[in-house]
Amino acid sequence: DLAMNLVGQPLVRQQVMKGVREFLENQNPVKPLVMSFHGSTGTGKTYVSSMLVRYLFQGGLQSPYVHQFSPIVHFPHAERIEQYKENLKRWIQGNLTNCGRSAFLFDEMDKMHPGLIDVIIPFLGPSWVVYGTNYRKAIFIFISNAGGEQIIEMTLDLWRARKDREEISLQDLEPAISKAVFENPQSGFWKSGIINEHLIDFVVPFLPLKHHHVKQCVVSELVQQRLEVRPDVVQEVADSIPYFPEKEKIFSSTGCKTVASRISFFF
Repeated sequence: DLAMNLVGQPLVRQQVMKGVREFLENQNPVKPLVMSFHGSTGTGKTYVSSMLVRYLFQGGLQSPYVHQFSPIVHFPHAERIEQYKENLKRWIQGNLTNCGRSAFLFDEMDKMHPGLIDVIIPFLGPSWVVYGTNYRKAIFIFISNAGGEQIIEMTLDLWRARKDREEISLQDLEPAISKAVFENPQSGFWKSGIINEHLIDFVVPFLPLKHHHVKQCVVSELVQQRLEVRPDVVQEVADSIPYFPEKEKIFSSTGCKTVASRISFFF
Protein backbone atom coordinates (compact mmCIF):
# COMPACT_ATOMS: atom_id res chain seq x y z
CA ASP A 1 0.00 0.00 0.00
CA LEU A 2 2.86 2.38 0.81
CA ALA A 3 4.52 1.55 -2.51
CA MET A 4 1.28 2.01 -4.46
CA ASN A 5 -0.29 5.00 -2.76
CA LEU A 6 2.42 7.10 -1.16
CA VAL A 7 3.86 9.21 -3.96
CA GLY A 8 7.33 10.69 -4.17
CA GLN A 9 8.59 9.57 -0.76
CA PRO A 10 11.28 6.90 -1.21
CA LEU A 11 12.92 7.74 2.13
CA VAL A 12 9.65 7.43 4.01
CA ARG A 13 8.87 4.02 2.55
CA GLN A 14 12.33 2.76 3.38
CA GLN A 15 12.45 4.15 6.95
CA VAL A 16 8.88 3.35 7.97
CA MET A 17 8.95 -0.19 6.58
CA LYS A 18 12.28 -0.93 8.20
CA GLY A 19 11.25 0.54 11.56
CA VAL A 20 7.81 -1.05 11.78
CA ARG A 21 8.82 -4.47 10.46
CA GLU A 22 11.81 -4.86 12.79
CA PHE A 23 9.79 -3.63 15.76
CA LEU A 24 6.80 -5.93 15.20
CA GLU A 25 8.95 -9.00 14.53
CA ASN A 26 10.77 -8.52 17.82
CA GLN A 27 8.94 -10.40 20.59
CA ASN A 28 10.82 -8.49 23.29
CA PRO A 29 11.68 -4.98 22.12
CA VAL A 30 13.93 -3.07 24.53
CA LYS A 31 11.92 0.12 24.09
CA PRO A 32 8.79 1.39 22.31
CA LEU A 33 9.00 2.39 18.64
CA VAL A 34 9.32 6.18 18.42
CA MET A 35 9.15 7.88 15.01
CA SER A 36 9.14 11.57 14.17
CA PHE A 37 7.65 12.64 10.79
CA HIS A 38 8.78 15.98 9.35
CA GLY A 39 7.88 17.90 6.21
CA SER A 40 5.69 20.59 4.72
CA THR A 41 1.89 20.45 4.30
CA GLY A 42 0.34 17.79 2.08
CA THR A 43 3.41 15.58 1.75
CA GLY A 44 1.83 12.53 3.43
CA LYS A 45 2.70 12.63 7.16
CA THR A 46 -0.87 12.17 8.44
CA TYR A 47 -1.64 9.83 5.55
CA VAL A 48 1.21 7.47 6.48
CA SER A 49 0.41 7.50 10.20
CA SER A 50 -3.26 6.73 9.58
CA MET A 51 -2.29 4.01 7.07
CA LEU A 52 -0.03 2.43 9.69
CA VAL A 53 -2.70 2.31 12.38
CA ARG A 54 -5.25 1.04 9.86
CA TYR A 55 -3.11 -2.05 9.31
CA LEU A 56 -2.00 -2.53 12.90
CA PHE A 57 -5.31 -1.97 14.69
CA GLN A 58 -8.79 -3.18 13.91
CA GLY A 59 -10.81 -0.01 13.37
CA GLY A 60 -7.69 2.08 12.58
CA LEU A 61 -7.94 5.56 14.04
CA GLN A 62 -11.24 4.59 15.69
CA SER A 63 -9.59 1.77 17.65
CA PRO A 64 -9.72 2.15 21.44
CA TYR A 65 -5.96 1.48 21.43
CA VAL A 66 -5.06 4.38 19.12
CA HIS A 67 -4.80 7.82 20.73
CA GLN A 68 -4.39 11.11 18.87
CA PHE A 69 -3.30 14.37 20.44
CA SER A 70 -3.47 17.81 18.90
CA PRO A 71 -2.00 20.81 20.76
CA ILE A 72 -4.80 23.09 19.56
CA VAL A 73 -7.54 20.70 20.69
CA HIS A 74 -6.04 19.07 23.78
CA PHE A 75 -3.50 21.59 25.12
CA PRO A 76 -4.68 25.05 24.00
CA HIS A 77 -3.80 27.22 27.04
CA ALA A 78 -0.17 27.88 27.96
CA GLU A 79 -1.10 28.77 31.54
CA ARG A 80 -2.56 25.31 32.15
CA ILE A 81 0.55 23.41 31.14
CA GLU A 82 1.07 21.76 34.56
CA GLN A 83 -2.47 20.38 34.45
CA TYR A 84 -1.91 19.14 30.88
CA LYS A 85 1.29 17.38 31.94
CA GLU A 86 -0.52 15.53 34.70
CA ASN A 87 -3.44 14.60 32.39
CA LEU A 88 -1.15 13.41 29.61
CA LYS A 89 0.96 11.27 31.91
CA ARG A 90 -2.12 9.67 33.49
CA TRP A 91 -3.78 9.10 30.12
CA ILE A 92 -0.76 7.33 28.63
CA GLN A 93 -0.14 5.30 31.76
CA GLY A 94 -3.79 4.23 31.97
CA ASN A 95 -3.98 3.21 28.34
CA LEU A 96 -0.72 1.27 28.44
CA THR A 97 -2.05 -0.61 31.45
CA ASN A 98 -5.08 -1.58 29.34
CA CYS A 99 -3.03 -2.52 26.29
CA GLY A 100 0.75 -2.53 26.04
CA ARG A 101 0.51 -2.44 22.23
CA SER A 102 -1.18 0.99 22.10
CA ALA A 103 -0.30 3.70 19.58
CA PHE A 104 -0.03 7.42 20.39
CA LEU A 105 -0.01 10.03 17.61
CA PHE A 106 1.05 13.57 18.42
CA ASP A 107 0.01 16.02 15.68
CA GLU A 108 1.57 19.43 15.04
CA MET A 109 4.49 19.01 17.41
CA ASP A 110 5.69 22.40 16.17
CA LYS A 111 2.72 23.98 18.01
CA MET A 112 3.15 22.00 21.24
CA HIS A 113 4.10 24.01 24.35
CA PRO A 114 7.81 23.44 25.03
CA GLY A 115 8.29 21.19 28.07
CA LEU A 116 4.89 19.49 27.89
CA ILE A 117 6.02 16.46 25.91
CA ASP A 118 8.80 15.66 28.39
CA VAL A 119 6.30 14.07 30.81
CA ILE A 120 6.16 11.08 28.49
CA ILE A 121 9.94 10.44 28.63
CA PRO A 122 9.59 7.57 31.15
CA PHE A 123 7.38 5.75 28.63
CA LEU A 124 9.83 6.09 25.71
CA GLY A 125 13.08 4.76 27.14
CA PRO A 126 14.48 1.28 27.58
CA SER A 127 13.48 0.78 31.24
CA TRP A 128 11.69 -2.46 32.03
CA VAL A 129 8.69 -1.20 33.87
CA VAL A 130 7.24 2.24 34.49
CA TYR A 131 4.65 2.74 37.19
CA GLY A 132 4.05 -1.01 37.23
CA THR A 133 3.37 -1.21 33.48
CA ASN A 134 5.38 -2.93 30.80
CA TYR A 135 5.05 -0.57 27.86
CA ARG A 136 7.85 -1.55 25.47
CA LYS A 137 5.49 -2.67 22.69
CA ALA A 138 3.86 0.74 22.32
CA ILE A 139 4.24 2.96 19.24
CA PHE A 140 4.68 6.73 19.40
CA ILE A 141 4.52 8.92 16.29
CA PHE A 142 5.29 12.64 16.35
CA ILE A 143 4.09 14.66 13.34
CA SER A 144 5.46 18.10 12.57
CA ASN A 145 5.72 20.73 9.82
CA ALA A 146 8.94 21.86 11.50
CA GLY A 147 11.95 21.15 9.36
CA GLY A 148 9.75 21.41 6.24
CA GLU A 149 11.49 24.55 4.96
CA GLN A 150 14.93 23.03 5.48
CA ILE A 151 13.87 19.85 3.66
CA ILE A 152 12.58 22.00 0.77
CA GLU A 153 15.84 23.98 0.62
CA MET A 154 17.97 20.84 0.58
CA THR A 155 15.74 19.15 -2.03
CA LEU A 156 15.91 22.28 -4.22
CA ASP A 157 19.71 22.42 -3.92
CA LEU A 158 19.96 18.75 -4.85
CA TRP A 159 17.55 19.25 -7.77
CA ARG A 160 19.69 22.14 -9.02
CA ALA A 161 22.72 19.89 -8.69
CA ARG A 162 20.86 17.42 -10.98
CA LYS A 163 20.52 14.87 -8.19
CA ASP A 164 17.47 12.63 -8.46
CA ARG A 165 15.18 12.48 -5.40
CA GLU A 166 15.78 8.74 -5.23
CA GLU A 167 19.43 9.58 -4.53
CA ILE A 168 18.66 11.82 -1.55
CA SER A 169 19.79 10.11 1.64
CA LEU A 170 18.79 10.56 5.24
CA GLN A 171 22.33 11.80 5.90
CA ASP A 172 21.70 14.67 3.43
CA LEU A 173 18.72 15.90 5.42
CA GLU A 174 19.10 14.88 9.06
CA PRO A 175 21.44 17.67 10.26
CA ALA A 176 19.19 20.39 8.82
CA ILE A 177 16.03 18.83 10.29
CA SER A 178 17.62 18.42 13.71
CA LYS A 179 18.68 22.05 13.77
CA ALA A 180 15.25 23.32 12.71
CA VAL A 181 13.23 21.09 14.98
CA PHE A 182 15.28 20.46 18.06
CA GLU A 183 17.07 23.80 18.44
CA ASN A 184 14.04 26.03 17.90
CA PRO A 185 12.65 27.71 21.05
CA GLN A 186 9.14 27.66 19.51
CA SER A 187 9.20 23.91 18.95
CA GLY A 188 7.57 21.30 21.20
CA PHE A 189 10.94 19.52 21.20
CA TRP A 190 12.87 22.60 22.45
CA LYS A 191 15.49 21.48 25.00
CA SER A 192 13.56 18.24 25.31
CA GLY A 193 14.97 15.23 27.11
CA ILE A 194 13.47 13.14 24.30
CA ILE A 195 16.18 14.58 22.06
CA ASN A 196 19.01 14.71 24.61
CA GLU A 197 18.43 11.10 25.57
CA HIS A 198 18.16 10.00 21.90
CA LEU A 199 14.75 8.40 22.37
CA ILE A 200 13.58 8.94 18.76
CA ASP A 201 14.37 5.83 16.72
CA PHE A 202 13.54 7.22 13.28
CA VAL A 203 13.49 10.82 12.05
CA VAL A 204 11.50 10.53 8.82
CA PRO A 205 11.72 13.39 6.27
CA PHE A 206 8.85 13.93 3.79
CA LEU A 207 10.09 15.62 0.60
CA PRO A 208 8.17 18.35 -1.27
CA LEU A 209 6.09 16.99 -4.17
CA LYS A 210 6.56 17.80 -7.86
CA HIS A 211 3.97 18.24 -10.60
CA HIS A 212 3.98 14.57 -11.67
CA HIS A 213 3.50 13.46 -8.06
CA VAL A 214 0.43 15.69 -7.78
CA LYS A 215 -0.94 14.07 -10.96
CA GLN A 216 -0.52 10.66 -9.31
CA CYS A 217 -2.47 11.94 -6.29
CA VAL A 218 -5.23 13.17 -8.62
CA VAL A 219 -5.47 9.76 -10.29
CA SER A 220 -5.71 7.86 -7.01
CA GLU A 221 -8.28 10.36 -5.67
CA LEU A 222 -10.42 9.92 -8.82
CA VAL A 223 -10.24 6.14 -8.41
CA GLN A 224 -11.22 6.46 -4.75
CA GLN A 225 -14.17 8.70 -5.60
CA ARG A 226 -15.16 6.21 -8.35
CA LEU A 227 -14.86 8.88 -11.02
CA GLU A 228 -13.57 8.44 -14.55
CA VAL A 229 -9.80 8.97 -14.79
CA ARG A 230 -9.66 11.47 -17.66
CA PRO A 231 -6.17 12.71 -18.61
CA ASP A 232 -7.49 16.24 -19.26
CA VAL A 233 -9.02 16.42 -15.75
CA VAL A 234 -5.84 15.03 -14.16
CA GLN A 235 -3.79 17.69 -15.96
CA GLU A 236 -6.19 20.54 -15.10
CA VAL A 237 -6.43 19.67 -11.41
CA ALA A 238 -2.64 19.38 -11.14
CA ASP A 239 -2.16 22.68 -13.00
CA SER A 240 -4.61 24.50 -10.72
CA ILE A 241 -2.34 24.07 -7.70
CA PRO A 242 0.31 26.75 -6.96
CA TYR A 243 3.97 25.77 -7.39
CA PHE A 244 7.23 27.32 -6.20
CA PRO A 245 9.91 28.74 -6.43
CA GLU A 246 8.43 31.63 -8.39
CA LYS A 247 10.70 31.15 -11.41
CA GLU A 248 11.11 27.38 -11.78
CA LYS A 249 7.76 26.25 -10.26
CA ILE A 250 9.13 22.86 -9.21
CA PHE A 251 7.24 21.94 -6.05
CA SER A 252 3.58 22.06 -5.07
CA SER A 253 2.95 24.65 -2.34
CA THR A 254 0.32 22.46 -0.68
CA GLY A 255 1.59 19.00 -1.67
CA CYS A 256 -1.46 16.85 -2.39
CA LYS A 257 -3.54 18.34 0.40
CA THR A 258 -6.10 20.25 -1.72
CA VAL A 259 -6.41 17.65 -4.50
CA ALA A 260 -9.62 16.01 -3.19
CA SER A 261 -11.47 19.31 -2.78
CA ARG A 262 -10.37 20.61 -6.21
CA ILE A 263 -11.62 17.62 -8.18
CA SER A 264 -15.27 18.70 -7.83
CA PHE A 265 -14.49 21.93 -9.77
CA PHE A 266 -13.64 19.90 -12.86
CA PHE A 267 -16.60 17.52 -12.97
